[in-house]
Order: sequence, then C-alpha cells, then structure tokens
Amino acid sequence: MKGIVHPFSGALYEQDGEGNVLVTDGERTGTFTTRGRWLSGEIRECDPQLCGWVGGPQIGSYRTSQPE
Repeated sequence: MKGIVHPFSGALYEQDGEGNVLVTDGERTGTFTTRGRWLSGEIRECDPQLCGWVGGPQIGSYRTSQPE
C-alpha cells in the first residue's frame, strides 16, 4: 500500500482499498474516513489533513502525462 509517515507522531497513514485511511502506530491501528472521522480500531484520533492527502483522489501530474 502507498502511505505517508506522520512527521510528528510517526504513525503510518495508508489507503485501505475501500476509500478509507488506515492509521498504524506500532501494534495499534485505526480506520478513518478521508475527512478524519473515526470508523473503527484502537486508535481514535488522527490528523484529518493527512487523511485527506492519503485517501483523496490520486491525480496525475500534467508534467508526467503524455500528450495525445
């Protein structure tokens, strides 16, 4: 999975494949919406901004796309 490590907490934020964000901190995990609302798991708080970045739409860069 693609993800980002939070710069302050060290928790890993990843897409879960179902449109949500999985946050892992050591052995603890939590699942959140892309807006940072808790859905399930032991971790009940997250960074909503990072959830939006990780779980939001993946848009390709115009610099790397090939002209048709």
